[in-house]
Amino acid sequence: MEPEKCCTVSCDLTLDQTYWDNQYQANDTGWDLGKVSPPLQSHIDRIQHKNAKILIPGCGNGYEAEYLLEQGFTNVTVIDIAPTLVENLRAKFAGKPINIVLGDFFAHDGQYDIILEQTFFCALPPSLRQRYVWKMHQLLADDGMLAGVLFNRDFETGPPFGGSVREYKQLFAGAFAVEMMADAQNSVDKRAGAEAIFSLRKKNGHVALYHFEGITCSGCQQTITEKFKAIDGVTNASISTDFSEVLVASEREIPLSTLQDAVAYDEKYQIRKR
Repeated sequence: MEPEKCCTVSCDLTLDQTYWDNQYQANDTGWDLGKVSPPLQSHIDRIQHKNAKILIPGCGNGYEAEYLLEQGFTNVTVIDIAPTLVENLRAKFAGKPINIVLGDFFAHDGQYDIILEQTFFCALPPSLRQRYVWKMHQLLADDGMLAGVLFNRDFETGPPFGGSVREYKQLFAGAFAVEMMADAQNSVDKRAGAEAIFSLRKKNGHVALYHFEGITCSGCQQTITEKFKAIDGVTNASISTDFSEVLVASEREIPLSTLQDAVAYDEKYQIRKR
């Protein structure tokens, strides 16, 4: 069986708009299943409210969006950063009740009841995972749901970038309540045993992302994370793999001065708002 792969065109480049547009121009989309993902289709079948505002980020060729429309959903938005893809989608869905956005997900504004995840998280550099959690929390309405499929395995190189159920639960804790996160039972053959299906409910509270300076090693990263977690009212904290961003989930907004005081034992540590 051929191993899962993402792209083979210009893979030494930054994962930006040019990179992803090159994949679509070359029709080199190794992640594309050619149909709606079966685990995600099963989840869509359980959504009862056909007027729910639904967002699919990094939507690819839009199989999930197409299935939503076939099932009578009336408020679907898809967003992708690749111009070639978006042009194709606008032709594919011409005359259909769907909002197609060309743009950067992290700059997107809106409020959604449901956000569906399918091969977007795994396409992002792992250093953006804290930002992903923050942005998802920001885009979801109160009691909104983030649901979909994540890889439950590691890859030697990426994209795709993998992970584990344990890592994902730690990452989303505080910002989301885990309603379901388990091995997918109906994946396509080449992903069998390698996917987790999940459903997360947005929690009330404050979720903030900060710039951080001064960390030089994973040991410091762990120590500082524990310092933040020990602050009264903080429900979770994590630091990006490149040490540049801190995600803090809390019962209420934590003053910046309180966060700075927690790391004041070393003057090189500086935290500031994004």
